[in-house]
Amino acid sequence: MTVFRLGLTGSIGMGKSTTAGFFAAAGIPVWDADAAVHRLYARGGLGVAALQPHFPEAIRDEAVSREALKAALAADPTRFAQLDSLVHPLVAQDRAAFIRNLGSGLLVLDIPLLFEKGTESECDAVLLVTAPAELQRARVMARPGMTEEQFRLILSRQMADADKRRRADHIVETLSHDSTRAYVEALIAHIRARKG
Repeated sequence: MTVFRLGLTGSIGMGKSTTAGFFAAAGIPVWDADAAVHRLYARGGLGVAALQPHFPEAIRDEAVSREALKAALAADPTRFAQLDSLVHPLVAQDRAAFIRNLGSGLLVLDIPLLFEKGTESECDAVLLVTAPAELQRARVMARPGMTEEQFRLILSRQMADADKRRRADHIVETLSHDSTRAYVEALIAHIRARKG
């Protein structure tokens, strides 16, 4: 099989990280956009130099403080566009290097804002992870330190789940670990059977 890029996406609290973990457990390489950003924001990461002139209040101990950056964005949400313009190209470079180094086979690109950023064009298919709204909210609000304001801000930057459903090639509802794991295993087998 040549490289088959499966985009994995879903709004906050839908079970995307758990689903990505099932792919990894099945031996499928997973590129994680959030992990890439963490690398970029760490001391010596390319994101630190990129953000320094524009978000100096977010730089602490030669690294990007996610909490300080979150506070800056909450105070002025119009700065999200500037942040995206600085970080998105670096994330894209990290993703391209991951794909290039793999060589061939099935891989998963775990990208929360896949549709919002137009990254689905880089994927051979997209799997949407979803759940009922009340379950999503319960999962998110159970996270340490999460507030209603933060939840609303995050949702405001994400495409509605109904719109994502219309655009996805595959959809899994993460109602239980067992059913989600079974879906992932069946999808892997389906892709491998079709793509050889």
